[in-house]
Amino acid sequence: MSPTEVRADATSQASVGRADMKLEVVVVPVSDVDRAAEFYAGKLGWRVDVDKKNADRRTLHLTPPGSGCSIMFGTGLTPSAAGTAQFLHLVVSDIEAAHAELVANGIDASEVFHDPTGNYNRFDPAVRANGPDPERRTYGSFVAFNDPDGNSWVLQEVTTRFPGRIDSAATTFASEKDLADAMRRAEAAHGKHEERTGEHDQNWPAWYATYIAAEQSGAELPK
Repeated sequence: MSPTEVRADATSQASVGRADMKLEVVVVPVSDVDRAAEFYAGKLGWRVDVDKKNADRRTLHLTPPGSGCSIMFGTGLTPSAAGTAQFLHLVVSDIEAAHAELVANGIDASEVFHDPTGNYNRFDPAVRANGPDPERRTYGSFVAFNDPDGNSWVLQEVTTRFPGRIDSAATTFASEKDLADAMRRAEAAHGKHEERTGEHDQNWPAWYATYIAAEQSGAELPK
């Protein structure tokens, strides 16, 4: 049974249990399962969780590194035409490193880009400017690429979550790299903190922990 969140109805004293609903799988429509398998597992290196074959069909279930949600494709899984899945988003903590990895793996990816209007528009190519966001705002830098059928993907750099996006009481990381990157950002911020106070902070582990938790939940960062 899923954990539930108990909430009170504003118009009554009754409480309602709301079951957690976690996005688990996205079905991606493809025309050639073997070709798609070579792209997602071979080139992108996504983990193969299920590869089920029989006489006339094949179904694959794959998970991107560090992701809690997976993709599935195969024969007879969806009525959608191949290539109609558009702007599927993958979150990364370092957009330039992720772009370099895609290129090294033979993916025909766009250059890193941002929306100079400040509106986080990654959907319209006409408003794209080269390079990451000049202020390196969280959510503001992107890379785009397609699979062989034309299903489109967007990498989005997220370093600090907007308020409300993450449960403030829960801090989790999808990979060791994401945790290490968060600690590096905390280290840099803590260095500025010590410069302002003019003294060494012996309780730096607690400061780091507060900073990392606040950064992920979108709360106000410690000074």
